[in-house]
Amino acid sequence: MIYRVKIKYAIICEFILIVTLASYLVYENYKRGSIDAFLPNSQTDYIKWVDFDVCSSAMGKAYEYDVESQTQEVKLNWIELLAYLGTKYGGEFSKYKEKDLNELVQTLQSKEENIKTLTEDMKYYDYYYEAYNAVLGGFVGEYEIEVPSRENPEEKVWEKKYGLKAFLPIAKFFPYSDYDDFGVSRSYGYRRRHLGHDMMGQVGTPVIAVESGYVEALGWNQYGGWRIGIRSFDGKRYYYYAHLRKNFPYNKSLAAGSIVQAGDVIGYLGRTGYSANENVNNIDTPHLHFGMQLIFDESQKEGVNEIWIDCYDIIRFLYRNRSETVKNVETKEWYRVYEMKDPAVELYLQNKDKNSNTNIRHNTDESPEDSEVNP
Repeated sequence: MIYRVKIKYAIICEFILIVTLASYLVYENYKRGSIDAFLPNSQTDYIKWVDFDVCSSAMGKAYEYDVESQTQEVKLNWIELLAYLGTKYGGEFSKYKEKDLNELVQTLQSKEENIKTLTEDMKYYDYYYEAYNAVLGGFVGEYEIEVPSRENPEEKVWEKKYGLKAFLPIAKFFPYSDYDDFGVSRSYGYRRRHLGHDMMGQVGTPVIAVESGYVEALGWNQYGGWRIGIRSFDGKRYYYYAHLRKNFPYNKSLAAGSIVQAGDVIGYLGRTGYSANENVNNIDTPHLHFGMQLIFDESQKEGVNEIWIDCYDIIRFLYRNRSETVKNVETKEWYRVYEMKDPAVELYLQNKDKNSNTNIRHNTDESPEDSEVNP
């Protein structure tokens, strides 16, 4: 009897050992190569999932290297730097060390290697570059912005710049508090994960457009209350601003299809939502729900294939660029103090005009040879 009990106990222990070992191997395989399931293949030529884990310190340092290099012989691209590190770390930036980034930059600046030769044997570099470019692609570049005149600070002059042209979604000088709440449980309506980043603040705080784009959604949503959805011009990012103020949620000039510049005031922080009825305050704590959705294919826009990313470190990075605002006492609207000219807006409008002209020509039954081909 005792002998059979010992055999049974040994079998159970062996089974537990096998299960533990198998679980460990599966986990290690996940860390090293599970992104294969989300990579483009012959059936689907788009990325199906992104777990954006880049820390704000890495973003900040890579960005600074990018900007500094614009006056040097070897130009650096901050997204390429981050994609290299992402590949090196398997996407886990808890492993990030600044010396790894410094050594990469030194290698590139010495011209011993370039990013192509450094990454040619990295199986997943293309994935990380495309994923990180989808997240950060509209953040840095050339632009023009108004600044105080050196001769007379009360006057403004236009200045050309290269650098961060994306903004924190809360206006300058307005207080807010936040923490990393992505993925926490929500129960209103149905149990679900929180797929955004909450920024607690005062009702009426001006909400700022993070990136230039066009208004894709504007109105009431049962969960988000008064909300605005803005799409980046390249179509890859959908910015979601929710729980806006009761009675006066948006800049009054906005409508679906409106073009906004990064840094514009688009709405006002509030606590609307959690109601099927419009214009209801059912949120206990006033806050802005800010979300970023990645879209590699339009089938991912709505439904089970949506890709929402954790924006906590992005918000920490964007804190270095806040839009200053002023209130019009007559209209009660807030406006940015310093206007900006984003080349992305001009390019979008040019292409839009070309598309419109092409459609007009097609409608007049011109032959294909006579019609303008869109880029």
